[in-house]
Amino acid sequence: MARLPLDALDAFAAVARRRSFRAAAVERGVSASTLSQAVRDLEAAAGVRLLNRTTRSVAPTAAGERLLARLSPALQEIGGALDAVRAEQARPSGALRINAPEPAVELVLAPLVAEFLAAYPDVRLEITSESNLVDIVAGGFDAGVRWGEHLAQDMVATPLGPPQRYVLAAAPEVIARYGRPEHPRDLLQAPCLRVRFLSGAEPPWEFERRGEVIRISPQGPLIANSAALLLRAALDGAGFLQTFDGYAEPHLQSGRLVSVLEDWCESFPGPFLYYPSRRQPPSALRAFIDFVQARRRRAA
Repeated sequence: MARLPLDALDAFAAVARRRSFRAAAVERGVSASTLSQAVRDLEAAAGVRLLNRTTRSVAPTAAGERLLARLSPALQEIGGALDAVRAEQARPSGALRINAPEPAVELVLAPLVAEFLAAYPDVRLEITSESNLVDIVAGGFDAGVRWGEHLAQDMVATPLGPPQRYVLAAAPEVIARYGRPEHPRDLLQAPCLRVRFLSGAEPPWEFERRGEVIRISPQGPLIANSAALLLRAALDGAGFLQTFDGYAEPHLQSGRLVSVLEDWCESFPGPFLYYPSRRQPPSALRAFIDFVQARRRRAA
């Protein structure tokens, strides 16, 4: 038998229960002719008459009665399943899987987690820290976090936090030994602590001042993919470090690190939360998007 459309089965059940095309049409908010055509298509597909029609009445045939008896519980079950899905959307629940690089996890997501989970206790948040660019759909993630230059054009993106900036800093003894750099290229003669991602990429240090952009690749005694290790090495006097201001700020305030080339360290947009489509996102993701946007409005 050909595959039967659910809307035609539902139309037949409505007419058979009400014994009237007109009453069923009012109930469903469609025209009587639409229901009549749907039932005719269903009968043609099934190869059997399901309703007896006269100018004054409509009644199921014997085959129609048997179909209605088995169909009604199934339609009720389908309706219940849809109601349950709508209820889940109304009350966000389930797993929310986010992929984000380590700095975004530590500096942007971490301060949000407890407040978000308190507001949505039925959501289970799963955050994977990963610096490499990943296909979030293929990886089974609901959303990802990246900075603007790494966002795919087919993704929907919403700002996740305020502007950020890199700072260049070193321990006081390093500056005493090598001098305070006056220009980014001075760092080519100083020990620098560099990051290398698991992909093998070793991004250059970028500086910008009044529209002028300079990129350099200084050398130094340490290369690592751990922000914590690089920061500890800078604190212990191993060399100059370019890092997010969020990592350096407590140590700048305490004096354990000293910021240099500040006029070359301009701010840039913070990371974005990105996801594949605006259309009917999972309830947990929709809740997180709304939560982030509400926090940004309060902070504005």
